[in-house]
Amino acid sequence: MHHIGVPVSDLARSVRWYEDVLGIAPNGVTISATNPAIGAVVEVENASMRASFALAGDNVLLELIQYDSPQPRPFTGRNSDVGVMHLCFEVDDLDSAHRDLVERGVHVNADPVVLQDGDGVEAGALAGTKILYLRDPDGIQLELFELPS
Repeated sequence: MHHIGVPVSDLARSVRWYEDVLGIAPNGVTISATNPAIGAVVEVENASMRASFALAGDNVLLELIQYDSPQPRPFTGRNSDVGVMHLCFEVDDLDSAHRDLVERGVHVNADPVVLQDGDGVEAGALAGTKILYLRDPDGIQLELFELPS
């Protein structure tokens, strides 16, 4: 995989948030386009956009994209809606990350969950994995994931 593109409402705010909260720093690669061919490729009429890239982990780029035209609609998707995806970031200590997120006032959906068999869960190979869902400033779902030791 080369990169994951995430449309955001305020590029500068999102770049700061992803760096400050998740430690994903921009790598200096940016792009802007107001071009009919680019609009045709992304199937957005009269597209005008700006984007900033950041390295997430060892080899996947995160592309944060702000469309200035057309006016974007706010994110309203649920995890169960077709086409809604989430980004998952592996962490070494989910409990510590959870405390930090709460202290920063980040929207956390619920306390971390440890995947284990029982109570309607068949964890399989993921047994012992801890997960936590949170939302970025636009309400986009993100996941933190700690593998069992």
